[in-house]
Amino acid sequence: MRALSVILVAALLAGAPASVLAQDSSARVVAPHFTVEQAAAFSKQVERDLAAKGARVAIVFRAGRMRDQLPEGIAYTHGAFWVYRDIQTADGKSVKGYAVYNLYAGDGTAWSKIESRLVQDYPLDFTRGSTVNDMAVIVPSPELQRRILAVIDSPTYAKVHNPEYSLVANPWARKYQNCNNFMLNVIAAAVWNTDDPNKITANLKAHYKPTVVKANGLVRFFGPIADQRLRTDDQGSTIRTATYESMAVFMRENNLLQEAYVFNYQP
Repeated sequence: MRALSVILVAALLAGAPASVLAQDSSARVVAPHFTVEQAAAFSKQVERDLAAKGARVAIVFRAGRMRDQLPEGIAYTHGAFWVYRDIQTADGKSVKGYAVYNLYAGDGTAWSKIESRLVQDYPLDFTRGSTVNDMAVIVPSPELQRRILAVIDSPTYAKVHNPEYSLVANPWARKYQNCNNFMLNVIAAAVWNTDDPNKITANLKAHYKPTVVKANGLVRFFGPIADQRLRTDDQGSTIRTATYESMAVFMRENNLLQEAYVFNYQP
């Protein structure tokens, strides 16, 4: 894993494309909070922690906006699957490490595109998008880890992706999706052994309690950016969305959880 971090740090210092710099699926590009070296150290700390727990699959969350800009009860804006596996480097070598499976807003060139794409990158890329010194982690039960990995490596992974994007997609509806909603769909596909998006949505509506976003928090979070990706026509009178907080509760209550915790950067 050390070899992979060295390769990625070198690429960034040499002037890698902006796509690997600070980005977040639910906010505009922000100025990096960490230097490349700090981000590499933080991502490696998280990797070591996951490896010590024997996690082949974990769900990691970062805050792409400062905490005082987030709605009450929501501490993180972007989440992704971290999967421990063999990774092919640019020079054809194979190293062990965590690959990161994300849903990102936009088409890779314009953040204003109201769509999303599935991107596989690395812990350093993920950590560079953080604006604070902590990340949240969900480690699924060993059996669920196995099932999630099977979904990621199958056509189901792409099938449950809905490219129609909203910053606050409602997990009880199928109309839009954001990063956390997508991960929830992957988890549901693994839990209920289905690749049918409509069945997944129905099961989530029956068993998953989303986070309610209070109106004043929504204004504080999104008001300054006037983002056209803030689409709410999939909502009723209450704004509901998927978050680290509600996903951890859902997994704990359904015996799908090994551990959920906050990991702090150690300078």
